[in-house]
Amino acid sequence: MRDLFFLAFLGAFFLLGLRRPFLLIAVYAYIDIVSPQRLSYFLLNRIPISAIAFALAVGAWLLVDKKSDCRFSMRQLLLLILLAWCGFTTATADFPLNAHTKWEWVWKAMIFAIFLPLTLRTRLRLEALTLFMVLCASTIIINGGMKTALSGGGYGVLNLMVDNNSGLYEGSIISCVAISLIPLILWLAKHGTIFPPDWRVRGFAYALCLACLLMPIGTEARTGLVCIAILAGLMLMRSKRRFVYGPLMALAALAAIPFLPASFTQRMSTIENHQGDESASTRLAVWKWTLDYVKEHPGGGGFDNYLQNSFTYHMQERVTDSGGSRVERRLVTDKGRAYHSAYFEMLGEQGYFGFAVWLLIHLICFIRTESIRRLYRNSDAPGEAWIAPFALALQQGHVIYMVGSLFVGIAYQPFIFMMLSLQIGLDTYLARKRGAAARGRLVPLQPLRPIRGGM
Repeated sequence: MRDLFFLAFLGAFFLLGLRRPFLLIAVYAYIDIVSPQRLSYFLLNRIPISAIAFALAVGAWLLVDKKSDCRFSMRQLLLLILLAWCGFTTATADFPLNAHTKWEWVWKAMIFAIFLPLTLRTRLRLEALTLFMVLCASTIIINGGMKTALSGGGYGVLNLMVDNNSGLYEGSIISCVAISLIPLILWLAKHGTIFPPDWRVRGFAYALCLACLLMPIGTEARTGLVCIAILAGLMLMRSKRRFVYGPLMALAALAAIPFLPASFTQRMSTIENHQGDESASTRLAVWKWTLDYVKEHPGGGGFDNYLQNSFTYHMQERVTDSGGSRVERRLVTDKGRAYHSAYFEMLGEQGYFGFAVWLLIHLICFIRTESIRRLYRNSDAPGEAWIAPFALALQQGHVIYMVGSLFVGIAYQPFIFMMLSLQIGLDTYLARKRGAAARGRLVPLQPLRPIRGGM
């Protein structure tokens, strides 16, 4: 029954895309984020739905969409260079079979990120993609938030609809993504036009934000706790009453501690003592191994080259026996440990060049988004009130994701590539509008009414 539901849902979605071609972009985003083929028992696993959605989206753009004002930005060129470099390192990888398996989904995510800004020609499309990213991720977040509220969750215990612990269904990844979505959720609740803000929209948005905040508790992911701290800092930095809200937030956090699961507080306490936690200790050892590896292999070792790592490290553990309780140090040998950091993942797999290009893409996106925010923050032109808050929400979400990725290997996640595409699309859209206005062909942007037309 579940397979038939997903098949009917996707079929209806594809049919709607024939009338509104941009919905085919939304279908691909849905497939990339939710991965319905993982939720299916049989049917969708046998159909290449991702390839079909991508082919239809590109085909619709080529045949129907207006292309006279499309802009290919420097960041898209850098993404193309990074894609080519990843292809080269895959061809020369230390583990060819493993590298090819990862390459099969990485290149699709990067190609889509290069293509997507070409389609984001209007505010409606920018908002529609943002809304789909939020709603698609919310199918996982709401499920996890409800289970956390009812059962408390647990590290490696919280079931997020599938047993496959990969993609956004992995605890640390969904915790990072959930917190990074909160600024965009709040922007949609205030400036959205697809669902005009009213008490229902705002109520759903605030409830979804609560579910996002529950994800790090349910998954017991320390990355999520760090992301919450970054989110609080970013919001206080932009608040006019930071000296009032700051102490209130700290007081609320302290008051919430007695209501948190004991396993959550115990796991979070290991942040301050990495030697007492095996996961944290192995991460530091892997990162040290990566630095040594790229010194000898500056071009990187291709996808999944961490499989060859081997190292020893000291770990502290508390031992209780007839002699009492004491802390002992023991030597641990491990091998084949994943990077657990997007930065070291990119450095080890793509070398100095790939790492530099990847960092440059993110840095340019941050700088350009900040430039947009400053350019439009005091704008009183009709229809421009949404721009600076949208740029700020994208920037905050981007920063939270990048801080979270310090501790999770999510350098190639389709979600972050979509967020980068949104930033590029916003930049090129506004550049077109400013260029047309300078030529005297455009009046200031007009405020949007609730949509009734197409995309």
